Amino acid sequence: MADAAEAVNFAGKRVLVTGGTTGIGRAIAARLASHGARILTFGRDEVPLAEVLDQIRASGGIADGFTADIGKAAEIELIFARLEEVLGGIDILVSNAALPAEGIMDMDDADWRYAVNVNLIGMLACVREAARRMIAAGGGQIVIIGSMSAEVREKGSSVYVATKSAIEGFAAALRKELNEKGIRVSLIEPGSVGSDMTGGSPEEQQRLIGDEKMLRAEDIGACVHFVLSQPHRSHTVLLQVKPHRQEI
Repeated sequence: MADAAEAVNFAGKRVLVTGGTTGIGRAIAARLASHGARILTFGRDEVPLAEVLDQIRASGGIADGFTADIGKAAEIELIFARLEEVLGGIDILVSNAALPAEGIMDMDDADWRYAVNVNLIGMLACVREAARRMIAAGGGQIVIIGSMSAEVREKGSSVYVATKSAIEGFAAALRKELNEKGIRVSLIEPGSVGSDMTGGSPEEQQRLIGDEKMLRAEDIGACVHFVLSQPHRSHTVLLQVKPHRQEI
């Protein structure tokens, strides 16, 4: 942990959280806003977007947002045009937007292609646009939310595993590409987390959380805050976090 003299000041930091309207993304946005960051986020649906903006603002935080879909190439340009309009630049990107996906044999062609577009292609495009701006500004931080599925490779989730394994390799290579430009790249890989992406009823998820077999979304928000709070000499490359009793 950074000592008091080196504590990172998040006040006014310009943060884009992709997919910040539900689950892990919402928890990350709320956590960073509570420490003074200026949050811009987006999701595909109006209702959860309005909920997270109301939540942050009611707690005294600063947040703006809009509906967008990174699975559609044409919307990437619109996302970053909005970023320039609202934030005037970017200090931190938290790349979180993702969809669940099943085995390749269990998904329709359009569905698995769309999952790959969101989880991988859209992520690459957002990281590229954010990194361009950070290079011009002389530095920044990128945190990518992956999954321990990249390591565990569960049966019945081959499409999801393919995207998260690709993200693991991408983050490792990207870190080396951007390091000399003053940009830190970190990958956080959670295990099972209770959210709208996770199967099971809310009651079942609460039981698993109580049994220490599932994390809360807020636990990942705390991990992101930790990674971003380190002094510049410290670079958290990979952080894996799993429920204490999840057998992976």
